[in-house]
Amino acid sequence: MTPDLLEDGAARLAAWQRKKAEQAGSSGDRGGAYGRVLKAGEPDFAHGVALYLDEISVSFDGFKALNKLSLTINVGELRCIIGPNGAGKTTMMDCITGKTRPDSGKCFFGSTIDLLRLTETDIAQIGIGRKFQKPTVYEQLSVFDNLELALRADRRVRAALFHRLSGAQLDRIGEVLTLIQLQREAQRQAGLLSHGQKQWLEIGMLLMQDPKLLLLDEPVAGMTDEETERTAELFLSLQGQHSLVVVEHDMKFVDQLTQGRKTVTVLHEGSVLAEGLLAEVQANDKVVEVYLGR
Repeated sequence: MTPDLLEDGAARLAAWQRKKAEQAGSSGDRGGAYGRVLKAGEPDFAHGVALYLDEISVSFDGFKALNKLSLTINVGELRCIIGPNGAGKTTMMDCITGKTRPDSGKCFFGSTIDLLRLTETDIAQIGIGRKFQKPTVYEQLSVFDNLELALRADRRVRAALFHRLSGAQLDRIGEVLTLIQLQREAQRQAGLLSHGQKQWLEIGMLLMQDPKLLLLDEPVAGMTDEETERTAELFLSLQGQHSLVVVEHDMKFVDQLTQGRKTVTVLHEGSVLAEGLLAEVQANDKVVEVYLGR
């Protein structure tokens, strides 16, 4: 991995850890929850939890896609979720983003936001971004224009007609272009990008909306080995500043992300089958039987 991105990721993680420590010190280890007033609709991460699923169940025509699924993602965590086809990974993300309503269970963003009470649009606006496997970018527009359109701004017709980017917005676009390594492609038509570059652009578009939680569905499918490695570098640079949930089948990519130190969750038949370090879950007999096929 390139030293500059590794250093950037380490700096971002260290900054997040310092901020968390400062908040804890000023409020008796309560993360500043009692030191400020939350805005309406703002998630509270004082307890260190970004996402909390409790016994979520979903059935489709008698088939249990999720069966009392419980899962906790911490603030700033990068969590990889693996599992065979039909394990419930996509349905889980559908429930988090409001696309599917569970039959039972709880789903909270932070400690204050009940996601089951919100629409898909509301959920996107409070800071949850989702990337599907196939990239969806505006192929006729430039890379820069794609990022500009993704800005969290007033997009009504009148506002769009008279809209001019502020210095801060231009700086933010430049920052994201550098982060996704497309600064040299800023004026290039998005449709001319490689598959991997389109994936990075879509991730950049999500970042322009300043999400607190990113849900990423098989983000390296169809990528070359070099693109896969650069995507791992990108995700590692985002941890700490964002919470990331990565659903993936590519074990080499999962290994690059977890580096032998991060928790991996294995789903099977809509429930958590195993959880632990990658080496631990790969050595789990049940995981070997249902997922690795040995």
